[in-house]
Amino acid sequence: VGHTDNHGAKKSLGHVTVVIVGGTGDLARKYLWQGFFQLYADQVGKGHTFSFYGGALSTTEKGTPLLFDILKELACPAELSVERCALVKDQFLHLSKYHQLKTTEDYENLSQQIKQQLGQEGIIEAGRLFYLSVPAFAYADIAEKINNTCRPPSEAWLRVVLEKPFGHNLYSAQALDKKLSGQLKEEEMYRIDHYLGKQVVSKILPFRKENKKLLDPIWNKHHIERIEIVLKETLDAKGRIQFYDQYGVIRDVLQNHLTEVMTLMLMNLPANLSNSEEILQNKLNFLASLQHVDNSNAVVGQYQAYNGEVQEELNKTKDYFSLTPTFAGVVIHVDNAQYEGIPIFMTSGKALDERVSYARVLFKSNVFCVQDPNNVQCKSKQIIFYLGHGTLQYPAILLSKNLFKPELVSSGDWKEVTEYKDVNVLGLPLSDYYIQSPVTPREAYCELISHVFFGRKDSFISAEGLLASWEFWTPLLEGLSRVFPRVYPGGVDNGNLLNFQLKGHQVAFSHEAVVNVINPGAEDNFQVMQGKYRSSEMVSAWAQELVERLASDLLLAAEEAIREEGQFHLALSGGSSPVALLRALALNLYTFPWRNTHIWQVDERCVPHTESGSNFRSIHDLLLQHIRIPYFNIHPMPVHLTQRLCVEEDGGPTLYEKEIKKHVNGSSFHYILLGVGQDGHTASLFQDTKLENDEENLVILTESPNKPHQRMSLTFTAINRARRVGVLIMGKSKHELVSQLSRIKGESSKYPITKVQPKSGTLIWYIDYDALLG
Repeated sequence: VGHTDNHGAKKSLGHVTVVIVGGTGDLARKYLWQGFFQLYADQVGKGHTFSFYGGALSTTEKGTPLLFDILKELACPAELSVERCALVKDQFLHLSKYHQLKTTEDYENLSQQIKQQLGQEGIIEAGRLFYLSVPAFAYADIAEKINNTCRPPSEAWLRVVLEKPFGHNLYSAQALDKKLSGQLKEEEMYRIDHYLGKQVVSKILPFRKENKKLLDPIWNKHHIERIEIVLKETLDAKGRIQFYDQYGVIRDVLQNHLTEVMTLMLMNLPANLSNSEEILQNKLNFLASLQHVDNSNAVVGQYQAYNGEVQEELNKTKDYFSLTPTFAGVVIHVDNAQYEGIPIFMTSGKALDERVSYARVLFKSNVFCVQDPNNVQCKSKQIIFYLGHGTLQYPAILLSKNLFKPELVSSGDWKEVTEYKDVNVLGLPLSDYYIQSPVTPREAYCELISHVFFGRKDSFISAEGLLASWEFWTPLLEGLSRVFPRVYPGGVDNGNLLNFQLKGHQVAFSHEAVVNVINPGAEDNFQVMQGKYRSSEMVSAWAQELVERLASDLLLAAEEAIREEGQFHLALSGGSSPVALLRALALNLYTFPWRNTHIWQVDERCVPHTESGSNFRSIHDLLLQHIRIPYFNIHPMPVHLTQRLCVEEDGGPTLYEKEIKKHVNGSSFHYILLGVGQDGHTASLFQDTKLENDEENLVILTESPNKPHQRMSLTFTAINRARRVGVLIMGKSKHELVSQLSRIKGESSKYPITKVQPKSGTLIWYIDYDALLG
């Protein structure tokens, strides 16, 4: 069964059995059999013998003709002559066989067949390679069958290749990993991302290594302006809707392919490029340094015909609407000294104007051209890892000539391109680039199948790397699950509809979508309204305008305080209310007088400041890390003292009170921003909070009915001394509360917010229309 031709044969290295489970499916037809034919052509006569099985659910009678229809269409590798190819292809067909793989008995029969044939031939077994080209829900079952019935002898290797998707989010990926690791060892699993087999992607690290001396000085925030990682497709999702509607563009492309490219570009260079453990550790370190992304860092779209395709292919009614995005633009930031502040634009979509994929590093220009702006020194400086298609049509690494002349990434199989087509790539003619390209283009699956055969794990996704990527993307995916994507017509008709731009660290579409409003003009009557609420001033608007107005009022208050006293003391509460405001303030990077502003906390949960549940952590992540404010102007509540949380004897409230008295004139904050819980609590002052003995205290420990129960909070004494108090209430869930409060005159013990009555200051309510009107 396993004989290759003996032309120049070496001593036998043993027999390799290849089994493609799903061997008559679409992926196998398009790529896998061609990849294994290429492997056989490369290895024939070099010591190994082979047999190939296409396995599927169909019976042998149905499956065999399907398989041989695929095999007859295999193309000859470019390096083989016509005569040689005919001989090798004939041998390959002779060694290939269909085998039904449905039940445990089918796998047992396959294993018996392999043992029997090898026994007859007197050949030792080198290993078994299973390629699972089946839906992910079948992985665990097949892995169990392989483990229980189809393992090779202990001296031979087992390698099982798995195709994405590896889960739907962090939790499903963890569950799948747990099931698979119960049947297969990590070193036996090869999770494939075909992008890692693309010739340019596989050369990103070698290119960085070869040109380290010249890249190191400029591979940082002082020189890089932005990074773009792009995969555009002209095709739609028709025919793949059953899969695609569960996953969408972020899970299909960004979470895996584009994240891998970003990681290779920006992770620390390993000392040894063949050390897969070091590469993995550096990847994990980089993924851990990414800043959290949420809805404010992304835009999503859906091509116009998609929803109709969903209704048709999934048998949905005409009133069904899918929120699955077919386009996404995300901006990512890295939280480390080397890359902080550099925006990484990551985007992909279906039904766009061209098919192209590239990763581009655009550098800041430090040249001012007085004359001759077309001189090469005056043009963009960029490095492009061009993965194919588009105007260039072939994979290449391009480096603009005003940077430096790079070393060839790999002698022998890469070449320098010196003949230029008359095309532009990302703003520059080809003649303005140094260009390197593979001598012989090879399909990604051919490359990766070869790597599996040789046991090279560095081209595959590890369990840790997979879970780290899902951990980064899952919060965004959860946030977007309720967002309506912008509808776009598809192709060139998209025009500028999908262009998006950066505002601070947030992202928005650059142009308004044209939509049909059922009642045009209704919102125009509600821009920003002023009125009275509970005998105090009230400002009301739609959420975005309201937050902008509050940010503007804070700026006026800050400027007034600094004119009069030289500094502005602002106390911020925790919870969900101030999140939108903190984001808006982070955008006022340069206009707000941060250098003269002191940030205080209204309340804090008794958890370490580094934990996600901490109010200070929220203020840090949403605001402080984006602005330039002196370190000594930041005053977190001391909830974590002597390695304990909020213990009375540690005197945290007293310490904070002393700090307030030391810095704040008359302990009277210039501005305190409060939110209100649905139960009417404000700060961390609840219905049951005992305040009788704390009338003089500015800070106390309190108990919340919700976890974490222990809190630290400013008292009403401290709040009511403030010059200005703003109360921000947003969202439909607060409408009932707003109605209740409007009926209550004066104080109510049931609603602690009613005790906010500044003695000589001003109270202003900021209530959005959702909360006001329901």
